[in-house]
Amino acid sequence: MINWLYLWGLSRLYLNNNLNVNSNNDNLTNSNDNGRMAQKLRIMLMKTYNNLYEEICSINNLANAWRKARKEKTKKPYVIEFRQNLRENLLKLREELLEQTYKPKPLVTFILRDPKTRKISKSDFRDRIVHHALVKAIEPIFDKTFIYDSCANRKEKGNLFALKRFDKFKKRLTKNLHSEAFCLKADIKHYFEEMDKGILLKILERKITDERTIWLIRKILNNSSDKLGGANGVLQEGNAPWKSNKPVFC
Repeated sequence: MINWLYLWGLSRLYLNNNLNVNSNNDNLTNSNDNGRMAQKLRIMLMKTYNNLYEEICSINNLANAWRKARKEKTKKPYVIEFRQNLRENLLKLREELLEQTYKPKPLVTFILRDPKTRKISKSDFRDRIVHHALVKAIEPIFDKTFIYDSCANRKEKGNLFALKRFDKFKKRLTKNLHSEAFCLKADIKHYFEEMDKGILLKILERKITDERTIWLIRKILNNSSDKLGGANGVLQEGNAPWKSNKPVFC
């Protein structure tokens, strides 16, 4: 998801640059730097992608997605079953995607109590292959818009990276552990269940103009809906909530 705080910061640089047009020569260098960053912001916001679906459906992409989906699960019965007719299964999946007849299978929901009680909804294995194929195409589009210190599900930015960054900021704020500082640890309850999928899709549509890719994303989001209506209800193709002109807050 686009990190709006980062974009807001760049937009402030753009405004400051405009306000400093008549500033003296001492501020000229900073103004030029701000102008270059503002130009990057304009390009970032204006650039859209409308030819993603062929890449998503390519047999090479689906094969790579299959390898990622089976990682550390090669002995699972459903992985073994899919592998027995691997080529046919991937070609069938590709055909369904290209003809837009693909339909995700119902989620399997179970309770996990380690370390705390959570309700987990698991996608079918072939649907996870589609998820990986989709992510491979759209991840580079959005990843470069995130702030550097965002670590959730990002390449080369796992727990160790987060701990190192936290340690760096901790030492900076406490003057190398010589003063007191505070850290806020927070979690959004039932975030993925309660988030407004209409708003999410509207954010994605700002960058992705490929209608078939949006169709696929909508299919996946609808499959994760546990109830009709409300924040996480079914997304319709006609009078869709993300098509409204109401402001979006993220």
